[in-house]
Amino acid sequence: MSASDAEAELAEDEYAGLELVRETGGIHQSDFWKELDVSSRKGSRIAEKLEELGLIEREDTVYNGHNTYFLAPTAMDLDFALLMAGDMLSPFIGEEEIDPNSDAFTQWLMNLAYEEY
Repeated sequence: MSASDAEAELAEDEYAGLELVRETGGIHQSDFWKELDVSSRKGSRIAEKLEELGLIEREDTVYNGHNTYFLAPTAMDLDFALLMAGDMLSPFIGEEEIDPNSDAFTQWLMNLAYEEY
């Protein structure tokens, strides 16, 4: 199951938990349930469900002198096809200075245009 499929099946509170983890870039579980305004038990269940679905990672940690988990977002499904034109990867990938008049860029754009027809 892809991440987007898993997200579509989340309950409202589970989705709110996922968004919280993503927005914060990671949060301790002891703060997670407080931010969601749910009980620690419900917060643990939400975190466990999100981990089961592969949407977050839970790592044992000590925070404020107590054992807890650090909840971090996992990488989302990425569509690299958006960087492709035919079998050519965008010439801008890995380049610090981009020359829009370069032959590589022109060829990439032409492949992209012909792909549409």
